[in-house]
Amino acid sequence: MKRSPLPLLTTLLVLVFFYLPIAVLVANSFNASRFGGTWEGFSLRWYSRLWHEREIWHAFRNTMLVATTATLVSTILGTSAAFALHRYHSRLQRFHYALIYTPLVIPEILMGMSLLLFFVALKIQLGLFTIFLAHVTFCISYVAMVVLARLQDFDFAIVEAAMDLGAGWWTTLWRVLVPLLAPGILAGALLAFTLSIDDFVISFFVAGPGSTTLPIRIYSMIKFGATPLINALSTILLVFTFLVVLLTHHLTREHHS
Repeated sequence: MKRSPLPLLTTLLVLVFFYLPIAVLVANSFNASRFGGTWEGFSLRWYSRLWHEREIWHAFRNTMLVATTATLVSTILGTSAAFALHRYHSRLQRFHYALIYTPLVIPEILMGMSLLLFFVALKIQLGLFTIFLAHVTFCISYVAMVVLARLQDFDFAIVEAAMDLGAGWWTTLWRVLVPLLAPGILAGALLAFTLSIDDFVISFFVAGPGSTTLPIRIYSMIKFGATPLINALSTILLVFTFLVVLLTHHLTREHHS
């Protein structure tokens, strides 16, 4: 029986629909023309101009500061949450799991509005600190789920053997448990870092004066029509994000193999 070409054709059309705009964006970042409608030759002028855009680099510094600190805190809290969810089973832990899982399913715009109202109610001044708290809020969930998946296959007999041989809890934690879980923890941290860098909706709601992040800056540039610079900047972010996701995927596969 001859196979129908329809599934393959449908898959190709879907891939073209999703990735053709990205390919056009990358190509136009090397276009000498200010407008993407015509090709005027290969050029790196827009990448060169990025070095002289102080506001972009200020936004990049804010983004990296928030992403780094939020990743560090969410990795510690998310790993601890995953360990508690795996080791202990009670009504409290079921409620704990619901709290961890909720940020993964609720819309970002709803989460952003809720956090904004929460900060305003507590009279917390909007700025980098509120962006940091918001990013930690949703990054914890992703780290916890990645580490929890790793713990499903973890053999705790190794931990018990180390303690039977005289190792204390802290020695077992840092010499046995953490090294064995390190790739999974790192994969969760890289995922959280990527999500923090790329986040726009939640950051837009909780950002204050002088706390513009890179996604927010790109949004403001679009309104003023700085398309070539956006193409170059987006290409750099695309490559960076792809490398981080590829590293995360490699570490996850390495753990499950």
